[in-house]
Amino acid sequence: MLATSAFAQDHSYYYGGVGIGQSRVNIDNDSIKNSQLPTGLSTTGITREDRDMAYKLFGGYQFNQNFALEAGYFNLGKFGFASTTFPAGTLDGQFKVQGVNFDLVGTLPMTERFSLLGRVGVQHAKTSDTFRGTGAAIGVNSSPSKRDTNYKVGAGMQYEISPAFLVRGEVERYRINDAVGSHTGVNMLSVSLVFPFGREEAPRKVALAPVYVAPEPEVVPPPVVVAPAPVVVAAPVVPRRVTFSADSLFTFDQAAVGSDGKVALDKVAKELEGTQFDTVVVEGHTDRLGSQAYNQKLSLERAEAVKSYLVTSGHVDAAKISATGKGESAPVTKPEDCQRVKPRAKLIACLQADRRVEVEVTGTR
Repeated sequence: MLATSAFAQDHSYYYGGVGIGQSRVNIDNDSIKNSQLPTGLSTTGITREDRDMAYKLFGGYQFNQNFALEAGYFNLGKFGFASTTFPAGTLDGQFKVQGVNFDLVGTLPMTERFSLLGRVGVQHAKTSDTFRGTGAAIGVNSSPSKRDTNYKVGAGMQYEISPAFLVRGEVERYRINDAVGSHTGVNMLSVSLVFPFGREEAPRKVALAPVYVAPEPEVVPPPVVVAPAPVVVAAPVVPRRVTFSADSLFTFDQAAVGSDGKVALDKVAKELEGTQFDTVVVEGHTDRLGSQAYNQKLSLERAEAVKSYLVTSGHVDAAKISATGKGESAPVTKPEDCQRVKPRAKLIACLQADRRVEVEVTGTR
């Protein structure tokens, strides 16, 4: 949970939710029935019911992108067994488990919407048992119960459908008292719906106009006269670097050139008509939000997309153009520039200058 996060948390918020799933108990039914059978009786057969439907209700407070405190109520369902005895008789047992919990929940964002979850906490559970006997075991008729405080742990994943609606899938383990003298574990596999309160909607991404860097002036030496007619030697073009805002070329977190981006690239291609290219280098850059591996991949995909468009629509020789991804390694902003900026929308805007594609052209006219 101390790993570098992929995206900045927009702000703190309260949330509530409900989960439903299946529980499975590891209760030692043989030990329990033997503790209930009168002396001289033994079992000849047993069937177990170790699974049931479970549900939970919970609410919490998300302090930041990594940590939250959560409290809730859980009902793990009913479990039991049915056994036959010798001499002839039956012994049936049933167990119900419910209680309340208080957890520390850790969140590790992997993408803008997908996160891993881990939790550890304490829970206070009540286990209610019911035993009934017939035939030789007819004297068995008891209903012990036990309240106990113990630990619980869990892990899972979370997907943000919208800022006001999240979906979780989790597996949790509850340590409980079986009410007849020992402890056991109950596992719960669940799907939960989570509803944040007062969480802001993410702003719409608006394409920005490309930012151009003015080219250096061309240096043209005087013509060399060999005969009566002057002969002009081709003049080298000082390398020209054009910078585009990634937000103007692509939609958020994508690498396909949008309609506004195509217009901007067409303009540059037209300005460079008549140039015999020596090299054209396309560099993709991202901001520091996200993992280094993810940013490297995205920056390369965007550079490749611009290269492909210039080749197919800008008539640039494919053999003379290259694409490279710089990821977050060459930011325009300084590390301290946006360090304390919140919420997430403002942080994304603050780092806008880092998300860019640069095209450098060298050649002759």
